[in-house]
Amino acid sequence: MFSWISNDEHKKHSNEVYDNVLQGLRKIYKTKLLPLETTYQFHDFHSPALDDPDFEAKPMILLVGQYSTGKTTFIKYVLESDFPGMRIGPEPTTDGFIAVMYGDTERVIPGNALVVDSKKPFRPLSKFGNAFLNRFQCSQQPSTVLKGLSIIDTPGILSGEKQWVGRGYDFTGVLEWFAERVDRIILLFDAHKLDINDEFRRSIEALKAHDDKIRIVLNKADMVDHQQLMRVYGALMWSLGKVLGTPEVARVYIGSYWNEPLRYDCNRRLFEAEEQDLFTDLQSLPRNAALRKLNDLIKRARLAKVHAYIISELKKEMPAMFGKENRKKELIRDLANIYEKIQREHQISPGDFPELKRMQDLLQHHDFTKFNVLKPRLLESVDRMLAEDIARLMAMIPVEEATNESKDKGIVQGGAFDGVMNDNTVFGFGRGEGADAGAGDPDWIVAKDRFKYDQLFDNLNPVDGKITGSAAKQEMLKSKLPNSVLGKVWKLSDVDKDGMLDSDEFALAMHLINIKLDGNDLPAELPLHLMPPSKRGFQA
Repeated sequence: MFSWISNDEHKKHSNEVYDNVLQGLRKIYKTKLLPLETTYQFHDFHSPALDDPDFEAKPMILLVGQYSTGKTTFIKYVLESDFPGMRIGPEPTTDGFIAVMYGDTERVIPGNALVVDSKKPFRPLSKFGNAFLNRFQCSQQPSTVLKGLSIIDTPGILSGEKQWVGRGYDFTGVLEWFAERVDRIILLFDAHKLDINDEFRRSIEALKAHDDKIRIVLNKADMVDHQQLMRVYGALMWSLGKVLGTPEVARVYIGSYWNEPLRYDCNRRLFEAEEQDLFTDLQSLPRNAALRKLNDLIKRARLAKVHAYIISELKKEMPAMFGKENRKKELIRDLANIYEKIQREHQISPGDFPELKRMQDLLQHHDFTKFNVLKPRLLESVDRMLAEDIARLMAMIPVEEATNESKDKGIVQGGAFDGVMNDNTVFGFGRGEGADAGAGDPDWIVAKDRFKYDQLFDNLNPVDGKITGSAAKQEMLKSKLPNSVLGKVWKLSDVDKDGMLDSDEFALAMHLINIKLDGNDLPAELPLHLMPPSKRGFQA
């Protein structure tokens, strides 16, 4: 009878305008997803409720690895400076979690004070108790890098008898909490320490639910020579395959992340290329932060819906009066069949369901009679959120990204990022190599091998000082490069665009082919230093 009221309410919400993506995410979570989570006790089973700092926090990187794999040194390398509370050594030095964040002055905030700070996203960590909070701190430093992201340093994962001495808190539980909220998880391995002990295995398994965030780094790779490195890499891939258990091969970044001389520098170029790739991935985190939070909210909404179906089904199966405890035990044992029933009735993918064994363990400690029955209105609200609100926020992301890029907000700057990504000196990545070789030299670099190119040119029977495209093609095909690459070489070399090559243009074409054969990329446009001197200032 009053359906017009709900229709008007729906129309009002669907026309809602958000200032930015993060504000929109925060609002739809509190108005549409949080009521569903609260009704079906989602926070007791899976993850605490999200608060404002969870949406506003800078992107975070979580470093995980066995002791002495270079986690703290990696942070020092990225920041290009020490940070308060830092200790480095071959023994297990970092015995707690350190959140390295931006601050106007250098200071250390203890864990108990940190979790009551409403501006920091760590308040839910108070549930892990004093044993954890005594080993948790925030290290603030006025580093430019930390304006774009925060880094979480973790205790070195122990091996042997040490790992059986209890830490006093749920170590893997803390890792899971951080894994759910960070943007990147970096697993560090030492080239001399590839064994994956029991605690490290449990830690990796706790992170597997967020495998899209994981990046693997083989650190200290300069300590072995070329042949040993090949064997170390193979051994690492074998070990990871046993633990991760996925058909895909994990991407491993190889390098040495510290400011010391390389012991074996035969792989210098490989290390530089790998470092460039890793830093490119990390540098884009602020630009993709809104998209990552939106993606995580969608995953959370799907899990919350499935959880609601499970809880309501258990409630429905409970007797009204007698035999409640026995029935509870039967339902927990029969949870796999309940999963299958919900899958069939609501067409839900098996991958959306929580892990069976863990859910059974958690259900042991709950009173099924206090569970709520299914409320379609709450589920419909979440469905509308996924279908309408999320779609509108997705459409806003490209506009926000373009605005941030124009204001230089979309990338991390400072520290090692400037040295690796933006170094315009001769020591910058790729400087003086490939197409960049010869930049700044007074002589045309192609002239160094000009005598070889002129001999080839004369053998192709030039007419009026030029050879035809078909004649040049026969010589260029001898490089065995694909036509798509040779076509690009031709476009770069035929400066005057007359469909023929003179001796200067032919020499340039041969030089570009050699650049590609050496494993370097061709430039999108011909740089000025590669332009033949006779053509400089020439416009086709």
